[in-house]
Amino acid sequence: MKDRIEIVASGFGGQGVVRLGQIIGETAVKQGLHVTMLKSHGTEMRGGYVRSQVVLSKDLIDSPMCESPDYFVALSSAAYKRFKDTVPEEGLIIYDPAFVDEIDKGLECSHKTFPAKDLSMKHFNNALFANTLVLGRMAGLIEALNKDLVLESMLEIIPKFHDKNRKAFQIGYDYADA
Repeated sequence: MKDRIEIVASGFGGQGVVRLGQIIGETAVKQGLHVTMLKSHGTEMRGGYVRSQVVLSKDLIDSPMCESPDYFVALSSAAYKRFKDTVPEEGLIIYDPAFVDEIDKGLECSHKTFPAKDLSMKHFNNALFANTLVLGRMAGLIEALNKDLVLESMLEIIPKFHDKNRKAFQIGYDYADA
């Protein structure tokens, strides 16, 4: 594991962006890592801008800010445009093409599409499980996270629909890049 892993997730209210950060942070605590999480959101209940920043480290964390995110989850075009330039060459941007319609091919970092909304509609006939699909995808991509502990943390933090959330998590975890 790197000394410090920075994860930024951003989208709009109602997509589970903050919950995603909480679950990743809780998992890392269970694994004995140091964790910080910052969140910011607009004043709207749903539909406004939302961001969560999580830092994971074996060592004490000197700053909770994500200045060079290793992973950036973009769940809206506005979020993508706002943070794409902060991702370093070795970083990865995961984006949902249902919400991010144009990517910057001039960036040196990697991009991976993950059609969370479409997968959620396909498997559950409901977009509600897109955030759990994203969480499963993140658990599969971030080697520092223990899959079983991510799932355990998710089930503790999300109080409803455990069977569907388990299934969505596994679909995201098993997703193979096209």
